[in-house]
Amino acid sequence: MAFPAKIELFEEGPREGFQIEKEIYPIAERAELIDRLAAAGIAKIQVGSFVGPRVPSMADTGELFGLIEKRPGVRYTALWLNEHGFERAQATPGVDLDGKLFFYPTDEFSRQNNGCSAAEMQERQKTWIALYDQAGLKVETAYVMTAFGCNLAGEVSLEALTAPIRFLREICERDGRAMPNVILGDTVGWGDPHSIKERVQAVRDTAPGVRVGLHLHDTRGLGIANVYAALEVGVDLFEASVASLGGCPFAAHKDEFGAGNVATEEIVFLCERLGIETGIDLDALIEAARFAEDMIGRRLNGRIMHAGSLSKYL
Repeated sequence: MAFPAKIELFEEGPREGFQIEKEIYPIAERAELIDRLAAAGIAKIQVGSFVGPRVPSMADTGELFGLIEKRPGVRYTALWLNEHGFERAQATPGVDLDGKLFFYPTDEFSRQNNGCSAAEMQERQKTWIALYDQAGLKVETAYVMTAFGCNLAGEVSLEALTAPIRFLREICERDGRAMPNVILGDTVGWGDPHSIKERVQAVRDTAPGVRVGLHLHDTRGLGIANVYAALEVGVDLFEASVASLGGCPFAAHKDEFGAGNVATEEIVFLCERLGIETGIDLDALIEAARFAEDMIGRRLNGRIMHAGSLSKYL
């Protein structure tokens, strides 16, 4: 299959990048980072999360939404992991609500993230769908976390991966609703180019016609190779984090800052070299990445942000 002509990139850095940090960074600087990302051409930015007190860095998410200078055509979204979080997002001015569902192929990670088994979380999604219907929201995205492997449970079989896809497909067929995008999360960095292609195809076989996207981490250095493999099979939807911010607190790394998401600017650079349209100004995005690094106060893992683009040589 040929490379896609263009891709969509959703930015997770302002939420996932700062959620993992122990320090709480100035809210005005976080708002400026979001403004810089929007100015660079990012069309969907996850600003923060409405979660419990165990994530103190996200406690001011509602206030942060109030500081953003919203740009036309940009969606400013938030994360929630339960019904209460969704209700808080609904009550916060400025949140662009996007209907999303969460599934887990392993009980261990589901309990760690949501306090319930994978089967219980799957059943809860029926309630979430009803809440979205009541709010007039389309179910846009279904996430499968630890889709490539789980540090808490080990290998994730193709059967475990596709079981929630079948569950969702049956609900959509029963209710006459469109199948949402399915985003596979390489939450703790088990993915490799072969497994990317294998699992994308498994989802497509399970739900023909579904749009598959990827949320990739660069935990073990294969992040951009995995993006390339995905592009080879026509994947055109990615979630990433500026400057390679983020990572998973359950990934059990020796270096607590050794992991991060695939850097948004590195995906943009790769796509530019392959002739794939992103609609994003790479040099402006690099400046946003450097601004993030200055905020954090240590060298971040993005490479393009340090090397620069090739624009001055062309």
